[in-house]
Amino acid sequence: MKFAVLQFFSWPGRRVPLHTVYQRALDRIRIMDGGGFDAVWLAEHHFSTYSVCPSVHIMGMHVADITRNLRIGTGVSLAAFYHPLRLAEEVALLDNLSGGRVNWGAGRGFDRTEMSAFGVSGDESYPRFRENVDIVQKAWQDGPLTYEGRFSSFRDIEVLPKPLQDPIPTWIATSSTGASDWAASLGHAILMSPHATHGEIQSQYAHYRTALAEHGHRHDRDIPIARLIAIAPTDAAAEAVARNGAQWTVDAYAGPRQGSKAERVEKYVNDVIIHGSPAKVVDELKRLEEEVPLDYLLASILSHETLLLLTDEVLPRM
Repeated sequence: MKFAVLQFFSWPGRRVPLHTVYQRALDRIRIMDGGGFDAVWLAEHHFSTYSVCPSVHIMGMHVADITRNLRIGTGVSLAAFYHPLRLAEEVALLDNLSGGRVNWGAGRGFDRTEMSAFGVSGDESYPRFRENVDIVQKAWQDGPLTYEGRFSSFRDIEVLPKPLQDPIPTWIATSSTGASDWAASLGHAILMSPHATHGEIQSQYAHYRTALAEHGHRHDRDIPIARLIAIAPTDAAAEAVARNGAQWTVDAYAGPRQGSKAERVEKYVNDVIIHGSPAKVVDELKRLEEEVPLDYLLASILSHETLLLLTDEVLPRM
């Protein structure tokens, strides 16, 4: 099993200076770099304290400068909100300056505030996202680009630099069967939501693999499975961390909301967050490894202690 971290830059209650949030996150990334992790995936969000990282590409460049081993994932570049050529340039430049360590994750986005601010309607966000992903990947190929699309048209434009990797490995964020089907039809790997239940992840992964085979593509790419995770010396202490994390997520997260706030918190604690002592978490990961199957854990950690125990006591047992 591979391990990576989905790094948010949450600012709950604005209780500390924002630069402290960044410094703590970067300190954790340094630990990951020497701790056997495969990658850090940086979460892009806008206009919310849920995660104050509006440019994963700028943040990725800083991460590249302070690390040597980690791959740098965009988790995700919200492609519908970018000019596609600018997006292609930024990711390719990051790939060059990081020594070819970029994992490009691309997503449509879901937050209506973000869509409205960037002038992208909900109805056009899907086709715009898919067109922009297509343009980015074509722009990375050798030579100039000529493209006629619904939203963008270019003639003889050469995007420079080209990526150092040929090609940059690409993942598509999916939270629906339609998105999984589109990714599978093109042979793209997928990223699944950390907010889905374990059962929903298992079902979506099975659907994706079936669709991938139906379209004649091999399953030969890592599929990072994002899970919120809380680890503490005792199960009770870890559950308290999980419950606090669930409360913050329910209060701050702008995704789909079903049920009362209390019901949503219980759903996170019982069905979404992996929590417990190191031994309990190892057992849970081994169970998910068989059931999902879980080959690549993309951990969204809910405390600093979680990262330390994951690094020192869980990874060595997996």
